Amino acid sequence: MVLRLDHIDIRQGDFHLGADFALPAGSFTAITGPSGGGKSTLLSVIAGFWPVTSGKLYWQGSDLTDLPPEQRPVSILFQDNNLFPHLTLRQNLTLALRPALRPSAAEAAQIEDALTRVGLAGLSARKPAQLSGGQQSRAALARLLLEARPIVLLDEPFAALGPAQRHDMLDLAAATLRSERQTMLMVTHDPQDAARVADHLVLVADGTAHAPRPVAEALADPHPALAAYLGD
Repeated sequence: MVLRLDHIDIRQGDFHLGADFALPAGSFTAITGPSGGGKSTLLSVIAGFWPVTSGKLYWQGSDLTDLPPEQRPVSILFQDNNLFPHLTLRQNLTLALRPALRPSAAEAAQIEDALTRVGLAGLSARKPAQLSGGQQSRAALARLLLEARPIVLLDEPFAALGPAQRHDMLDLAAATLRSERQTMLMVTHDPQDAARVADHLVLVADGTAHAPRPVAEALADPHPALAAYLGD
């Protein structure tokens, strides 16, 4: 167990969320539950965008709790993909390597390799507006590969895609991240997405991020709050 949320308590106004569990390295975890329960907040805490009231966050025994986001071994992908519209894909992806817009020859080769791995070979000169929604998602995934951080957080980045494209992107992300042995946490509202790519499921409901359970077990014998959420 290398990602540890140790008696984490998150409070702001009337909002409260507690989490106390660990996840093994290289595992894929789906996070689901009612809207407003704190799923995205949980990712923000791991990424360093939201402070904890108490408790500790550890990665491989190192305390991340007070580290700023840029010093954490974490990449995060949001719904809007966070691509700069005025920059080409090559320039967008160069920023994953260093704060510059002109890659070195070696960096340009890295970028082309990442784009090829996600099915965007030859498109590095295009700007985001010249790409479809699915292609923009692939470009954002290529950026994650270049960042090469061991923990990857997905906050429903493929939610705007149609079902077939969403499934394709989930499969591509899972295959790519598993090949790099990265640890993934993914917010989803769809239990089929969880069953498709995740090893574990974390239910966030009623102020608690519950301990992870194997996905098949969690869906076959759901916690009462999950059953209510799914309509069972």
